[in-house]
Amino acid sequence: MFQNIVSREILCKSALNKTGIPGYKYCINPYIGCTHACLYCYASFMCRFTDHQEKWGRFLDVKVNFSDVLAKQLRSRTRPEGKVLLGSVTDAYQPAEAIYKITRSSLEVLADYQLLEVHILTKSALVQRDLPMLRQLRACKVGFTITTLDLHIARVIESGASPPQLRVAAAWELIKAGIPVWIFISPLLPGVTDTEESLASLLHTIHECGIREVLLDRLNPYPAVVQRLKSAYRKHFPEALPELKEYLRYPGIYQDRIEGRLQQISELVSFRPYFV
Repeated sequence: MFQNIVSREILCKSALNKTGIPGYKYCINPYIGCTHACLYCYASFMCRFTDHQEKWGRFLDVKVNFSDVLAKQLRSRTRPEGKVLLGSVTDAYQPAEAIYKITRSSLEVLADYQLLEVHILTKSALVQRDLPMLRQLRACKVGFTITTLDLHIARVIESGASPPQLRVAAAWELIKAGIPVWIFISPLLPGVTDTEESLASLLHTIHECGIREVLLDRLNPYPAVVQRLKSAYRKHFPEALPELKEYLRYPGIYQDRIEGRLQQISELVSFRPYFV
């Protein structure tokens, strides 16, 4: 169905699962795998829990009975309460969602039961499609991961995700509709997305949209992630490769440097993002 993607339809036994992610009690993942194929994605560890031989970003399992299972769990005797994160190890709004609408049907179920506060984290402008449904939820908040506004860089490091400008536009539409929105700048890629020019441009754009809740995260140096990034750096950003290597060797020095850079930029845009 999707070019160069191994896709299959599967049945799931559970849709609403407990999570250890701080601030959330449950997570919902309508898909296994993610065709956004971000080079820095930590969720690639999920590969070992599947029988796929394909690399992360090249396969997708669609849980076609997901919303039915979710409804069954929500009407159980132990009625779940609290916050649920939609998309903890997959993006609930990756391209397949435009066809399968698993996430949309799940939101309909969540709106019917009015038990959970729904938080969504995505790299897709497709979430805008479900704006009418988001407004029917008990409570809802949407986060957009945006690493850079540079389209060339975005195409290299997160080739299957919506272009960053479309994510910004979608965020603006949600804000106008009264949906709380926050931005996750993650990860900072040494020498590529963490430059003063890149961060200043991104934070200025965020500020212009009226968004004040901005979190950042450093690159998590998982071996598979580092391997993918070094290959991409050599091919597309060779001049920045020494900075990546320096970060991997001396993360503390890097942290001090980036904190100083953010302080200078924050004085220009009148707000300060914080590291998770």
